[in-house]
Amino acid sequence: MTAPVLTVDGLTVETTEGQRIVDGLSFDLAPGEILGLVGESGSGKTVACRALMRLLPPRAMSITAGTVTLGADELTGLSDAQMRKVRGRRIGMIFQNPTAHLDPVMRIGDQIAEGVRLHEGVSRRAARARAVEALRQVGIPDPEARVDSYAHEFSGGMRQRAMIAVALACDPEVLIADEPTTALDVTVQAQILRLLMELRDRKGLSIILITHDLGVVAQTCDSIAVLYGGRLCERGPKREILGRPAHRYTEGLIRCQPTTAAGTGLLDTIPGQPPTLGDMPEGCRFHPRCPAATALCRATRPGTQPHGPGHVAACHHPATLKEPA
Repeated sequence: MTAPVLTVDGLTVETTEGQRIVDGLSFDLAPGEILGLVGESGSGKTVACRALMRLLPPRAMSITAGTVTLGADELTGLSDAQMRKVRGRRIGMIFQNPTAHLDPVMRIGDQIAEGVRLHEGVSRRAARARAVEALRQVGIPDPEARVDSYAHEFSGGMRQRAMIAVALACDPEVLIADEPTTALDVTVQAQILRLLMELRDRKGLSIILITHDLGVVAQTCDSIAVLYGGRLCERGPKREILGRPAHRYTEGLIRCQPTTAAGTGLLDTIPGQPPTLGDMPEGCRFHPRCPAATALCRATRPGTQPHGPGHVAACHHPATLKEPA
């Protein structure tokens, strides 16, 4: 069996007031795997991935428990200087809003070349050539000319491609994509997702795709991890999770998706709202919204149990949604 390229074990992130934003998160990422990290807004997806990169705001929150192992290296114990050598070189991140994360007064090519020069110590000319090649790989037309453009001269889809080029310039082993298709029209969204899949196939890249869209997950991912209230609800192969979800929250998310089947025309919803940071429920954090909740759910945190090959879920009363015919 191939060893995972990334292993997250019991990762916990707390605010300076002691509130847990991410609580005991564990998962593996295999070489060449695309893992969909899904959940409603506020479930802890982005904070968890920023913790993997050690990009948490230092005066607001910190990693208080758990390990993050990339290859043979444990990242949470590295110094800031050591982590700077890993960040961008071995693990890259595409942020949700490229306009906010691309420097408006710095040429796109210089932003790509900066990381190459930092991590590999090459000359300006060699770094510029790498920047041109990176833009070509992500599908930017006429990259020799576009390398000298500024972010405001790019469309939304091209800015997202440029950010992917920045993240991939040093050929990292792992890429984290935080809602990479937000605010893009459907056609451009499909192009960006296709690009990520092509990069995975061509480079053997492992990708963590943060999203709340199960349609995107179904198109692109190999496996799924579902978060709620900072905790892992369910993890497993895509077809297994979407066809036979075990956690009641996962079942609810699937039932909320539009279908082509005849019906009343009204979408199903999950009643209530996700918990706020200062008011996390005891026991299973989903119990206030769960139709199957019992006193056990309200009092006791469920442990993770197997539900099939590679499929685990943390639920006292597993769901039984049948696979669609």
